[in-house]
Amino acid sequence: MSASALPILRFDNLTLGYNRHPAVHHLRGEIAAGSLLAVVGPNGAGKSTLLKGIVGELRPIQGRIELMGLKRENIAYLAQQSTLDSSFPIVISDFVAMGLWAEFGAFRGFDYGARQRIEAAIAAVGLSGLENRPIGQLSGGQLQRARFARVILQDSPLVLLDEPYGAIDANTVRDLAMLVRRWNAEGRTVISVLHDFSHVRQEYPETLLLAREVVARGATADVLCEENQERARHLAEAQGDDADAPICHADITAQHHH
Repeated sequence: MSASALPILRFDNLTLGYNRHPAVHHLRGEIAAGSLLAVVGPNGAGKSTLLKGIVGELRPIQGRIELMGLKRENIAYLAQQSTLDSSFPIVISDFVAMGLWAEFGAFRGFDYGARQRIEAAIAAVGLSGLENRPIGQLSGGQLQRARFARVILQDSPLVLLDEPYGAIDANTVRDLAMLVRRWNAEGRTVISVLHDFSHVRQEYPETLLLAREVVARGATADVLCEENQERARHLAEAQGDDADAPICHADITAQHHH
């Protein structure tokens, strides 16, 4: 990244939550365009909530999220897989084609170029030959591949992935992680909520550790140190009573410079 990477997102004293119960408090700082950022933290730390806020599913209780040069409807957002009804009677190619809805509208026919893009996206995730298979007949890994193909078609500068590797096989994780690397190499910003710290250390140069508030943000190795993980656990248990625990050299302000 160039030293002067412009931000794609800015958090201005952002608080998000449900029914006035905050799930993420007072988030400040920005995310540089082209970042590859993992969001980690204990259960209930507000990780999925943050993605829902960015994509506009949740309105801030306080503060705001600024998108730089990007419309909300152009964000590629992959919610957790459990939110999908796989009994819906639709075949892979039609399911993947939904990635073009923002561009073509839901009911307009696709032209030849669009059909080629749909085929190419299906090939890119290793599902060629299965275009006419109903999504209800797919394994968890195949379904996640189809969902990634839809993200390819959205062709967005900002990709949000919420626990993209839950309950799928190791080969699928490896293939999809390769796609994420390719997206980032193309200059896209990718923000992923993840649980597997070894995967985060291997794949993500930058990490945001949340426990309803920012515990640490910066280079992954620094952020995932034992003290920070311990502090995140304390915060999650106390829900904010123990905010003065020690912290190891990570940039807490979430202001980040390459």
